[in-house]
Amino acid sequence: MNKEEQFKVNVRDLFNKMAWLNKFKMEASLKGYKPSEVHCIESVKNNEDSNVTKLAESLYMTRGAISKLTKKLVEKDLIESYQKQGNRKEIYFRLTEQGQRIYNIHEEQHKEFQERDRVLFDQITEEQFDCMIRFVEAYSNHLDAEIKKEGITVN
Repeated sequence: MNKEEQFKVNVRDLFNKMAWLNKFKMEASLKGYKPSEVHCIESVKNNEDSNVTKLAESLYMTRGAISKLTKKLVEKDLIESYQKQGNRKEIYFRLTEQGQRIYNIHEEQHKEFQERDRVLFDQITEEQFDCMIRFVEAYSNHLDAEIKKEGITVN
């Protein structure tokens, strides 16, 4: 296996291990909520004036899937829709009080995971962080260009 392949396998394994390790705590603390619902709640909170298109782009899902998901979240009273004055065409979403509670639980879990992993990250130098960040950003930009080149859009 060459270094490029080894890198990709290691990144995939790293992501899978993080997801596996975090899964049990997330499921216990957010019982009754699917990961897609929690991530949509997070995206609504973190993106001002969230609409179907913004959510689809940030979650790498189709607009149709987001429409179904937001409908479920509205029914569960986790998000609510609203329109801006003077723009009756566009529908936006914001968290309800219950949605904010779910968001807060999710954020607390992330802080716990950060603390768990601090023992490793405290050993990384600024230069190492800078190098890793530059590479990940460059790779992400490359993939963005490939997505654009392929003509893949959020539908």
